[in-house]
Amino acid sequence: MDEKIVMYTDGGSRGNPGPAGIGVYVETLGKKYGECIGIKTNNEAEYMALIFGLKKLKQLLGKKSKQSKIQCYLDSELVVKQLNHEYKLNDERIQRFFIEIWNLMLDFKTVEFSHVFREKNKVADALVNEALDNEQCKLF
Repeated sequence: MDEKIVMYTDGGSRGNPGPAGIGVYVETLGKKYGECIGIKTNNEAEYMALIFGLKKLKQLLGKKSKQSKIQCYLDSELVVKQLNHEYKLNDERIQRFFIEIWNLMLDFKTVEFSHVFREKNKVADALVNEALDNEQCKLF
């Protein structure tokens, strides 16, 4: 049986670039993750949150990952349109993130990316802010 997993991700930086954090909420499994990721742009942080989330799902699901349909919700319309091949990827760093995500997608039955407004992404957004408020993140 195919398992559907719903995941919300968010990334942000204070300054662009600046100290950045990621937030991942796997609603289906009730798992939450947030961490500081150093000095990044907002766009980089959005991609890094998604990469972190997909890697974490592979780890959590193990062999069941191949039968899992992953629904990813992001509040970055730009990233969603890039991942869904609606916008070009001109930045070399973003191209590398895209390739990493593309390779991670092979570990699952399907992976879909959808845009949600920030109000629908409150848990992941709060995890980003929690990470950014952490003393360790303030060192950057």
